[in-house]
This record gives sequence, C-alpha cells and structure tokens, in this order.
Amino acid sequence: MNTPVKLGAYALGLVVIFGGALGAGAAVGPTETPPVVNGHQAPNQAADGHGAHVQPAPSQAATAASIPGGLQVSQDGYILTSETTTITPGEPTDFRFTVTGPDGRPVTGYQTLHDKKLHFIVVSRDLVGFQHLHPELTDDGVWSVKLTLPEAGAYRAFADFAPEGGTGLTLGVDLHASGAYKPKALPAANRTSTVDGYTVELDGALTPGASSRLTVKVSKDGRPVTDLQPYLGAYGHLVALRAGDLAYLHVHPDGEPGDGRTPSGPEITFYAEVPSRGGYRLFLDFQHEGAVRTAEFTAHAGELRTPATTSSPTPTATPSASHGDHNH
Repeated sequence: MNTPVKLGAYALGLVVIFGGALGAGAAVGPTETPPVVNGHQAPNQAADGHGAHVQPAPSQAATAASIPGGLQVSQDGYILTSETTTITPGEPTDFRFTVTGPDGRPVTGYQTLHDKKLHFIVVSRDLVGFQHLHPELTDDGVWSVKLTLPEAGAYRAFADFAPEGGTGLTLGVDLHASGAYKPKALPAANRTSTVDGYTVELDGALTPGASSRLTVKVSKDGRPVTDLQPYLGAYGHLVALRAGDLAYLHVHPDGEPGDGRTPSGPEITFYAEVPSRGGYRLFLDFQHEGAVRTAEFTAHAGELRTPATTSSPTPTATPSASHGDHNH
C-alpha cells in the first residue's frame, strides 16, 4: 500500500531595490533609510483612506518609492492637468489647473501643510528663474493663479499638496512661453547669495542617498539678522531641484517658530536628502521686515554613499529619521 506523502512549498524572498529615477539622465543610488517619496517615508497604500487604491506588489511599491517628486504628471491615481495652454512671455496670465483623483473627479479637499493647501512652484528649465506661488481654489476644484513667465522658453511647474485622507505628492507639468530663446548654462557652484542687500551664506554638503545637514546664515549690511519672520510656518523654506531632469525635493528647517528652542536667525538649519550625485539648485525663501526674498545657490552632490555591512536586521538611525517630519 502506498503511503500518502504531503508536500509543502515554502518560499522566503527578500527584494532589495536600488531604484532608478525616471527622467533625463536620472540616477538613484542605495540608501540606508526606508524608501522616500517627495521627502516622505513611503506610505502604506492600504491605509491611506482611499478605497479605490490597491496595495501594489512589493517590487512595484519599491520602484514607485524610488522616483523623486515632480518627475511625473500622475501618481497614485492623481493627475495634474493644465487648463491654460497659451502663455505670452512678460504678460500676467490667469493660469488655471486641476488635480483629479483616483475617481476621475477634480479634488476639492486638501490638507493644510505649511499654512497652505497647495504650493505651486514654477522654474525655468535651465534653473535660472524661480517662483513660489499660492493659487486660489474654486468650489469645483479648479486652481487659479496670476503667473508671469518673464522670458520665452521652457518651464516646469510643480503642484505640491496632500489630499484629504492621503499623503503628500508632488506632480509636475511642462509649460512653454512662446518665442525664440537660448537656454542658459547651470550657474557655477556658490556658497554666498546676495538679494536686496541681504547676504546669505550656505554651509554643509549634499550627500547622495543620505540626510544632509545644511545651514544658511542671513545678514544685512554686515550684521546678522536675528529677527527673521515666520513664513509658511517656518523661518525659511527651501526647495532643491536636480539639474537635468528637475527632480524635486522640498524641505523645511529643523525646528519652528514658537517651539521654545528655535531662534529667529541668523542661522536656519535644514535636513535634505538628494537621490543622486550631480548638480542641484537650491532656492531659499525667507521673510524679513514684511517682505519675502529668495536666495539662490548651486551645489553639487558627491559620490554615492555605500551602505555599511551589519549583522543586525534593525536599520541604524539617521538624521533623516529624526527630522523626517520637516521634509515635504
């Protein structure tokens, strides 16, 4: 008599993704921290409050998490659509756009992040022009803002937002101002920026795939500015864009006004994480004496960081883990 045999199959797979950012010349290296999307740790799609979402397979989720913000016009079912098609350089334009959700309808409910429901960033493709705008939302889900593109050329617009019940996203779309133009070269690396009589000095270095501490120091007429005013819930607001594909990284400083430990200048400290080596443009917004000004820097990230070998399965804490709530 044959003896029944029970066969069992067990599989244990560990997938490690060294993601590749989509876009012209994009390169993403290994990191020691969990995957980050737009400065946020990768969300759990099953718990984001949108029943229409389906939990992606592990490999799909990891690949999506490796794509820096702003490179896609659509993500997680949300789509950025420009309703304005013609922009004349030098003329104010009533620029209108919508964000549609997974249900195909314009999104009308947004979380308030950094004092606004949506941050709208516009920059020239050669990274020599920068605007940080805050559009108005109509009841039917259409955003509107007065936009002036100073010169003919190619531009990139970013919508940085978090829908109600969802997580933060940054979607991007190309804009064009008609006319002939000649792209400019990436400005040379600099540590000092001057604007309207203010001098802003940058200290720190960008490290690919790791949290980087950056400190800016603001002075005016040779004197440190110690009475910076809050802007968007902070003493400074920093946006980093990668040269070549304009991958977007939005960070906020360590600490906030009124927390009992953060001074109002002259120094502001940020923790930023860039996805790859290469050139970046940094745009710092700060407010003093009732006016917002923007200091601009060019910085280069060095060699990719190699993860340390360890026998412990528990990841080592990094600065981005303790300051991750400032990234956006």
